[in-house]
Amino acid sequence: MAPADSPFQSPQQRSKARAAKREAVLRAAVQMFNERGFHQTSLDDVAASLGISKPTIYHYLGNKDQVLLECVTIGLSQLLEAAEESRRSAGNGAQRLIAFLTRYAQVNMDDFGRCVVRTGSEALGPESRAQFQALKRKIDTAMRELIEEGVADGSLAPTDTKLLGFALAGALNWPGRWHDPKGALQPAQIAEQLVAMLAQGFLPR
Repeated sequence: MAPADSPFQSPQQRSKARAAKREAVLRAAVQMFNERGFHQTSLDDVAASLGISKPTIYHYLGNKDQVLLECVTIGLSQLLEAAEESRRSAGNGAQRLIAFLTRYAQVNMDDFGRCVVRTGSEALGPESRAQFQALKRKIDTAMRELIEEGVADGSLAPTDTKLLGFALAGALNWPGRWHDPKGALQPAQIAEQLVAMLAQGFLPR
């Protein structure tokens, strides 16, 4: 460990600084991908926005395909983490599903989740595409399992699990395209209202 008055960073400080720089590059890249589109964004653009050189991005993250894969992996990992947290939470199956769906919608309105929604698998190279699709399948499976648990304990009506999963994902992915971060409602409010609407349906009881 470096002394407090040392001009040299300790290994822990260097590691923390590297992680912070990598995060800054990822955040700048994902925001540009979301605003301009992947194909319309170059790593030169990302580097210029941060006042660094393109080789610096290669140093921290690799080429453009690898940068995009990292961005969507972060978003998908947040969704998987939300599913795992919901599975561990108290309550019945319907309550756990609602908790997951609410977090799912929120993630999709953040930078990395928005990138997942806006990225077609064709934007990635073959190897990255396979990783992307595998992670998406895990999320689909996690959602269906939560639905099945709700049906099994009677807190959800019997349903076509696969079809309901597609319907819920489709509805809650779309805010990643239309949500305006400068709008009056915050992501948490939008997520809560959307999930309540989906849970209640649209016909009068």
